Amino acid sequence: MARVTVEDCIDKVDNRFELVLLASHRARLISSGAPLTVDRDRDKNPVVALREIADETIAPDDLKEQLIHSMQKYVEVDEPEAEAVPMLGNTAAASGADNDTDVQFDRMSEEDLLRGLEGLVPPSNNSSDDDERE
Repeated sequence: MARVTVEDCIDKVDNRFELVLLASHRARLISSGAPLTVDRDRDKNPVVALREIADETIAPDDLKEQLIHSMQKYVEVDEPEAEAVPMLGNTAAASGADNDTDVQFDRMSEEDLLRGLEGLVPPSNNSSDDDERE
């Protein structure tokens, strides 16, 4: 391939603007030391990038993902959730605190939780009750 034109690449990348973005990103990667997938033949980096896209030696979808990743300022990492949650009752026992009951939150069933919540009384928002106690 002597010359690379947009028509050689447009069947690989539909949008011409996206083609320019991908080729320029690939040219920057080449200038920063990325390995070439085609022979250089004294071509400059943008031409080599277009030739790689035209010859399909580099996937446009991979280039697009790399471009998006390079422009992100904050990358959210999905970390797996911890499977075992330490029990609060064991930490209190380990610290030597005197507890009459062992509280085991991770072994409480939903029915036990609902029964415990039914017995709770909401605190009063009356400030006069606080004044009478003092």
